[in-house]
Amino acid sequence: MIQPAKPDLVTVNVDGKDIAVPKGTNVIEAARLVGVDIPHYCYHPKLSVVGNCRMCLIEMGMPAVDPATKAPVMDPATGKQKINWIPRPQIGCATNASPGLHIRTQTPQIKDCREGVMEFLLINHPLDCPICDQAGECKLQEQSTGYGRGYSRFIENKNVKPKRTQLGPRVTLDDERCILCSRCIRFSKEIAKDDVLGFIDRGSYSTLTCYPGKKLENNYSLNTVDICPVGALTSTDFRFKMRVWFLKQTNSIDTESSVGANTVVWSREGTIYRITPRRNDEVNDTWMADSGRLLYKAVKSPARLVSTEALDALIAQAEKVLKGIAGTVAVVGSGQSTVEEQFLTRRLAEALKAPVSLVSRTGEGDRILVSADRNPNVRGALVTGLISTLPLARLTALAAAIDAGTIKTVVSVGEDLVAAGLTAAQLAKVTIVYLGTQANATSVAAKVVLPTQTVFEKAGTFVNQQFRLQKFARAVPGLAGTFDDLAVLSRLISAVGGTAVNPELNGLWTLLTAEVPALSTVTYRTLPETGLLLDATPWQALPFVEGETLHYKPAKAEALKS
Repeated sequence: MIQPAKPDLVTVNVDGKDIAVPKGTNVIEAARLVGVDIPHYCYHPKLSVVGNCRMCLIEMGMPAVDPATKAPVMDPATGKQKINWIPRPQIGCATNASPGLHIRTQTPQIKDCREGVMEFLLINHPLDCPICDQAGECKLQEQSTGYGRGYSRFIENKNVKPKRTQLGPRVTLDDERCILCSRCIRFSKEIAKDDVLGFIDRGSYSTLTCYPGKKLENNYSLNTVDICPVGALTSTDFRFKMRVWFLKQTNSIDTESSVGANTVVWSREGTIYRITPRRNDEVNDTWMADSGRLLYKAVKSPARLVSTEALDALIAQAEKVLKGIAGTVAVVGSGQSTVEEQFLTRRLAEALKAPVSLVSRTGEGDRILVSADRNPNVRGALVTGLISTLPLARLTALAAAIDAGTIKTVVSVGEDLVAAGLTAAQLAKVTIVYLGTQANATSVAAKVVLPTQTVFEKAGTFVNQQFRLQKFARAVPGLAGTFDDLAVLSRLISAVGGTAVNPELNGLWTLLTAEVPALSTVTYRTLPETGLLLDATPWQALPFVEGETLHYKPAKAEALKS
């Protein structure tokens, strides 16, 4: 592994504790390293600094030196260099670490400042915590408890502002709760490149709104909900559905493209309620596309495939179709399958002596977090050896083989063959075994249908367009009448005379590390949550589709050399 260059370190003092941090580190982040919380609202580590809220006030000082000689001025009482403290509090968000910097966060002056800021923020804020969607993850609620006075001196009527304002198709605004932190404005302008939000009016009448004739409707609009520190911006889809403290959080991956944005799936009792981004500075920072947040609806889609028969019965049907026909069968794998599933798909194809095709999915990349390659795991298929060249959008070779009569049976792993270019007439010429989650033209034409599970109902790994191996966990149990993909594939391998494979994830990884060179030093258990870059050297010359390069976060030089 190539080690990244070490940053220049400087020593700063936080509440009497010295700490070495990279030069230029924001004071809020530096304090966090020693367990000191500097409360804030407008500051966000991935956005520009504006200093709106003034909640992060600190006392700041620098070592004293003689103006003429530049020699250190010593404190006779302590024998250490004297610290010249600035008489007025400074905002921490606009202060970066420099050599010798001293800050104090717990003095009486700072305590009084925080209480004053909280009092102003709460003057017009509605007391509707019991019905607010942000309850349970509200920074205003938390910090009013930790840093507020505990009582109000305000006796006038609160200002009335717009409620239930539709800023766009997915975001609803309750302006009475807005504390004017401007995070949403800066995100839209700086990250989404859609400068659509702003404040109008002045003072306590300031209101968040869209520019005339515009809406907050870009594909990243729900990130404004994620970073809103209060309950002003809410997700229209999630609004009033569930209290967050009832929900289980599961780490997952956005499968809508090859970027592989890290996500958190929020569920309760087998039902998914929302998907939010998970911070990974190597891939997606703290953002994700709105389109990836709706993928969970496939779990209970009306088109979901389920079976009333047991897996044994279905495997027996598939065995009758597949046994003894090696050489006349083709396998269509999927760039949406996990690394583990692709490995077993390869094993199945080897047992059947079958050629393997993969279907390409492409679209216009947005140069942020949706790539032109709409498959999450084409690189996994290359790494596992399922394919050796990039897939095509149309299964032209397979179509020609079917028309020539050399292919009589097709095993499709999650791919609709009609969408991939085969005609209904060609489907009628072959016997189809279909593994998948949703009904389509292929499942209708199939002789045997094996209902499998969505990404939310299983665990595994994907390889994104950086060649970063990333794992995800099962968020909800599989729907009744569906079967784990690994179990189905391993049973099919055994049914057609292949070597039996343990479908349990950790056991399967023993085979992966032994047989796949790029994974020889990797184990599933120790794979970091941020993923691990694989050595992409064998595939660097392949002509990936235009827009395939990861524009948002360049790959780091920490590739694991196999």
